[in-house]
Amino acid sequence: MIKKGMKLGHNEIMIVSKYFDSINDFINLEIGIKRFQGNIERFHFNPIPLNEHSRKLFSNIETFHIYDRKDKIFEDGKINKKVIWYKLKYSTYLEEKQKGNICENIAYTKSDMMKYKNKIPSEVKSLDEFKSLTSITIPTTITKIECCCFLACDSLRNMNIDNLQFVSKERIFMNEPTLISIKIPESLQTINGKEVQKKDINEFIIPTTITKLGNECFSGCSSLTTITIPTTIIEIGSSCFNECISLISINIPSLINTIADSCFYECMSLTNIMLPSLVTKLGWNSFERCTSLKEINIPSLVSEIGMHCFSDCISLTSVNIPALVSKLPCYCF
Repeated sequence: MIKKGMKLGHNEIMIVSKYFDSINDFINLEIGIKRFQGNIERFHFNPIPLNEHSRKLFSNIETFHIYDRKDKIFEDGKINKKVIWYKLKYSTYLEEKQKGNICENIAYTKSDMMKYKNKIPSEVKSLDEFKSLTSITIPTTITKIECCCFLACDSLRNMNIDNLQFVSKERIFMNEPTLISIKIPESLQTINGKEVQKKDINEFIIPTTITKLGNECFSGCSSLTTITIPTTIIEIGSSCFNECISLISINIPSLINTIADSCFYECMSLTNIMLPSLVTKLGWNSFERCTSLKEINIPSLVSEIGMHCFSDCISLTSVNIPALVSKLPCYCF
């Protein structure tokens, strides 16, 4: 807490300005507050993408951050290292590593697997689609598995997962702090050397170590009737509970501010739901075909309601539209 009368120093303002969106924010700070003149020159890395003009202002950077493939790359001045934030395949990462650069988003692709085989290196953060697997080892470093990653993996027999949470009839749940799930291929016979024991789940308690629920995490879990989501959850991915046709009740943590696209699509047994007061957006199809939903109280901060949001909610008898909503899209109800 900042006490009354205290002023931000140079170190504090550098920390704050790291989160600025554009070069204009940096310029306005130095123009508006004289004692912060020279703030840009104190940076030894670029907190925003640069162009020819802004590069001249960040004159002392030594580590150049590349946020997008389309970013202009500079290698002049004192720059001696790069940090790459967009997704790269593993083989490209190895090339960048040889140059002394850092890669923050490494994907294991089909070409990587053909070259480096089935054991996924610990540096890898996500998996692309695979079809010719017979066995695979998934390390704890994996925080994302692309949609349909193991679809049509008809030869996959064995899987090793370092951070296994739970195996249900439809899913393998894994990883912290983001809970992600894998649809179980029909051919899969063993997990971690043991015969796969598929069982229905009708109640699921998410560990408090989890902070995010990945896209499609519980999608198609047709036996799930109730789920307890801890207050540690700050984000729920799109289609997270899509087609959970038996889901009767669910609690949404208070820190959630967006109901993602298709989040509760076709949750046909859901009768009511309490949305947190911080929610500002309801995504496309978020409650479409929730045929048992009778009423919903939309929080006052909501300013956007997506297309088909409540389409085919045939039991809905009461709904309020917040004052911040200026338009209702096509097929909203």
